[in-house]
Amino acid sequence: MTFPLDSQRRQVLLTALAAASLAATGVPAWAQTGSRVLRVGYQKGWLSILKGRGTLEKRLAPLGVKVTWTEFNAGPVQLEALNVGSIDFGDVGEAPPIFAQAAGAPLVYAGATVPRPALEAVIVPKDSPIRSVADLKGKRVAYNKGSNVQYFLVKLLQKHGLKYGDVQSVFLAPADARAAFERGAVDAWIIWDPFLAAAQKTLDARLLADATGVVNNRQYYFTSRDFATKNTDVLRIAIEEVNAIDTWASKNKTAAATELSAVLGLDKSITELYLNRAQFGTAPVTREILAEQQAIADTFFDLKLIPKKLNLLHAAPVDLL
Repeated sequence: MTFPLDSQRRQVLLTALAAASLAATGVPAWAQTGSRVLRVGYQKGWLSILKGRGTLEKRLAPLGVKVTWTEFNAGPVQLEALNVGSIDFGDVGEAPPIFAQAAGAPLVYAGATVPRPALEAVIVPKDSPIRSVADLKGKRVAYNKGSNVQYFLVKLLQKHGLKYGDVQSVFLAPADARAAFERGAVDAWIIWDPFLAAAQKTLDARLLADATGVVNNRQYYFTSRDFATKNTDVLRIAIEEVNAIDTWASKNKTAAATELSAVLGLDKSITELYLNRAQFGTAPVTREILAEQQAIADTFFDLKLIPKKLNLLHAAPVDLL
């Protein structure tokens, strides 16, 4: 959920060059080859586990669909790759697709998780005098600008009778925010899992408030308008397979924590804390879910984070009921 850096942009450009024929012709890969291809862009996480198991390939093989995988280090970079025609499907948090839509990307929401509000929170040092959300007034609060946690902050402050301008926002990506938090350069940090669990386990951070009762904090799966129009069957299967991983993890949290710790390079105690407060389940996007995204987009417009008002129905699934 971090914003693209120069190195990340180079990654996108390299990916685009690898798909030079697509960029040159504007014709989807499946149309050029006579067979269909699902090009998945993914971050380390659940899609990594899906990739390792090969179940998506098995489901799509009878349809003559090949699956390719490209790893990215952030959601916005995946969306840039979608915009230049290098991938067809990926995973991302709530905020990046709003910025992508505002920038004219042809994205379509393909699926969404159930609400997971416990997976993002405001944390403070263990011995901090801050004991309530009201105590944040005038304090230095670190978070990633334009991310889901910025929306969480706005709504959390409103719930407790504060305005967005009542805190001193310090815009930092997760790694920089952790360093600032550790050395006491900020008073609080708003962050999501697994960074949240890592801070609790390794920095002894104290959880001040999570997003329960404030915002839903869903994860989204996206595609392009062109791919969605021609491949509704492929996308349906992809979402079903993602949900199958979710279902397995919900019933096998210890095994899932072990597998996820290996993928993320984190201690198992961190992924266990993360998964024990997670909710599981992924399904197609509905009008109600798009309305949640609309509220975020409207908030970001009011904060002047995006240049124009958005209509989230323009990014609706092609088979939205």
